[in-house]
Amino acid sequence: MRVCIVGGCGHVGLPLGLVLAAAGCHVVALDTNSEAVARVNSGAMPFHEDGAAETLIAVRAEGRFSATTNARAITDVDVVVVVIGTPVDDHLNPDPNAVVAAIEECLPYLDDHQLVMLRSTLYPGVTRSVARLLAERGIKAPVVFCPERILEGHALRELRSLPQIVGAMCQEGAERAISVFDHLGVQCMVVEPEEAELAKLFTNTWRYIKFAAANQFWEMANDAGLDFARIREAITFDYPRAADLPGPGFAAGPCLFKDTMQLSAFAKNTFGLGHSAMLVNEGMPLYVVDRLAARYDLANMTVGILGMAFKGGSDDTRSSLSYKLKRTLRFRAREVLTTDPHVTSDPALLPLATVLERADVLVLGAPHQEYKFLDTDKPVVDVWDLQGRGTLL
Repeated sequence: MRVCIVGGCGHVGLPLGLVLAAAGCHVVALDTNSEAVARVNSGAMPFHEDGAAETLIAVRAEGRFSATTNARAITDVDVVVVVIGTPVDDHLNPDPNAVVAAIEECLPYLDDHQLVMLRSTLYPGVTRSVARLLAERGIKAPVVFCPERILEGHALRELRSLPQIVGAMCQEGAERAISVFDHLGVQCMVVEPEEAELAKLFTNTWRYIKFAAANQFWEMANDAGLDFARIREAITFDYPRAADLPGPGFAAGPCLFKDTMQLSAFAKNTFGLGHSAMLVNEGMPLYVVDRLAARYDLANMTVGILGMAFKGGSDDTRSSLSYKLKRTLRFRAREVLTTDPHVTSDPALLPLATVLERADVLVLGAPHQEYKFLDTDKPVVDVWDLQGRGTLL
């Protein structure tokens, strides 16, 4: 099977391409980011993903994987996977035409014998819009939506273990999509395209709401002078009905907030629960700063933020709330210093030793394991309870 992945050097497309190539497919990653394409073709990953570096070297050596910026690569394949999702604008409105516009650029290279698989989060109805576009141009290729379901950092393992959702409008499309995932040895569930689109939005929004509940619980306990970490331990201890209560922390990244806002737009802005979750999660950095200001003379202090990625163990800073924390603190504190052992894209980052030496107070922005046993006598704000000392601020 020959596969072209449009947007294939990113966090969604590249892991999929690697596991398909490792399973015997011939894969080309098409991407407009020439720097990422060059890195991939040199055998280097443009971001961290467990096991990906070794897999990339292996599949390139076997001649089953390459990257390109030339859209003509689409003409030589059986399956075209498009991982460009629906973005939201500065006013939190989804742009359902973004995917359609990306498909239009592929039209000169598509033919009737290919399968077009949409992979990233879509606003409900976009899959059918793409199918209509192809039909209007005389292209009979079936279009399916198969949402990615991976946890960033563990994509290669999860792509080989998690079942896939196939949103298809015809039997041929469903069967051909299933044949793609047969290479990975996973089960598939076939539904209508809109059901698959909502399944992805519901999944991410559900996680976002759970994080918001935990964060608001933490704020309530903190305001009462009580340690939420101990309360959560009491709730979850050997009690299965509360086992899924997450801990507090900065709930961010490129998907959860965006997808919740897409679902809100789909519900004609009547999704009060989603709006409330956004207010809680996006307000966490502001709450932390207010609590710091109540305890310390921030105007005469240097604050160090440890971890600028959007989650622990990651090098991805997209939509990271650590940067919102930084912006807020720069208005309130004398100086703000930042560090991260994984992030390489931010020239403002300093070595950990420098931040530990110069800062008066430290805030854990991301729960990297490198911060679990810090050698410092400075106060540490640890919302995540990474260090096991409680979360009371």
